[in-house]
Amino acid sequence: MPKRVVPEERRRRRRPTKSGRVLSEALIVETALRLLREHGGAGLTARRLGLALDCDPSTLYRYFRGMDELTLALGDALIGRALRGWRPTGRWRADLRAVGLRIHAAYLSHPQAAVLTANRVSGRANELAADEAVLDVLRSAGFPLPETVRVYHAFIDTTLAFAALDAASLALPGAAQRADEEMWRSTYARLPAATHPRIAEAAPLLATRMVTSAYPTALEMLLDSAEARLASPGKTPDPPSPPRSRPAPPGTP
Repeated sequence: MPKRVVPEERRRRRRPTKSGRVLSEALIVETALRLLREHGGAGLTARRLGLALDCDPSTLYRYFRGMDELTLALGDALIGRALRGWRPTGRWRADLRAVGLRIHAAYLSHPQAAVLTANRVSGRANELAADEAVLDVLRSAGFPLPETVRVYHAFIDTTLAFAALDAASLALPGAAQRADEEMWRSTYARLPAATHPRIAEAAPLLATRMVTSAYPTALEMLLDSAEARLASPGKTPDPPSPPRSRPAPPGTP
């Protein structure tokens, strides 16, 4: 049976740990991110987390019902970092590009956490703020509601899919990363034109491009498509939604 989560205000009244630190959800999340960075996914356990925080592992269940809920909080924290300081400018394409690149970069800053969380839906505050922001950017630009949802779906899934793919590469041991990159300069570059003419002619470019993320290119292609649909003849977009005050993203001073 899931453990009962103690309300936040009651947690704050708990006495400090042996090392003098007062536990909080934010401290647990930050410590979990550090453990993932240092030890990988297998290194994140309640026991190891308790040791790192100098508390009994059972104490963690006052904050999270289990390790899966903690995993969702990790993903939400990464999105919160991506949103920090972002403000819409009213230029929908630039705004979507900025949000996408921020989310992608935030996940890649913690690749082990990204591998665990990029495919999850947490329903937590930062995730909801990001979804609301993207939907508002599209509606304010004049996209009809069905088209807004279509573009939103493609935008979010493309961003998180590339975050997961690129993070999985970064999470590999260094030797494996280097071997994968070298493959483009060795095996692919040496294929003869007689048997693989298209790979042979593209080999120098492939060796340069394939060791970098394709996300910026894919994002521009997605934005090109959305812009074309917005301006296509015979498709009358909804008028832009009236401006409204937007709450500051969580974590913004």
